[in-house]
Amino acid sequence: MATKIRLQRFGRKNYAFYQIVIADSRAPRDGKFIERIGSYNPNTNPATIDLKFDRALYWLQTGAQPTDTTRMILSREGVCLKKHLLEGVKKGAFDETAADNKFDAWLQDKKSSLQKVKNDVREKNKSKVKALFEAEKEVNRAKAEELAKKKAELIAAKSKAIADAQAAAAAAAAPAEAAENASAE
Repeated sequence: MATKIRLQRFGRKNYAFYQIVIADSRAPRDGKFIERIGSYNPNTNPATIDLKFDRALYWLQTGAQPTDTTRMILSREGVCLKKHLLEGVKKGAFDETAADNKFDAWLQDKKSSLQKVKNDVREKNKSKVKALFEAEKEVNRAKAEELAKKKAELIAAKSKAIADAQAAAAAAAAPAEAAENASAE
């Protein structure tokens, strides 16, 4: 039986996540599988991979063929490197402690680079939020200035209307007073 390490699709439309499974190559994509060894969620930044490292290594060593995408995932997690180093130990190229040291050094480098990517994404998001906040403050300030200008115009218009009304009342009262004064004389 030819076994494959491949992805089994789950999730809804436009929001897929995958299970990493060992399956017979003749089985349908989402059909029967032998063993589930992990999951892959490409919707997060960076993509989240949960993998049973020992089981993936075991299946690679027993001859299971990964698909292109799962090969990339296994390489990213270090399973392919570990397999390569163990084959070097079998051939006598170096001993097991040297292989473990090489793998541990690679794993530490990988973790630090992944943490750097996460920090960069976090900082980029913070700067984006800060820029949006500053833009919103600028828009609110502009709206406040416009509102203050309209209120000042409204107050000036009311003051002018009151002054005009008082002037008209005074002008209307002046001929009446002149008529009173004339009749009184």
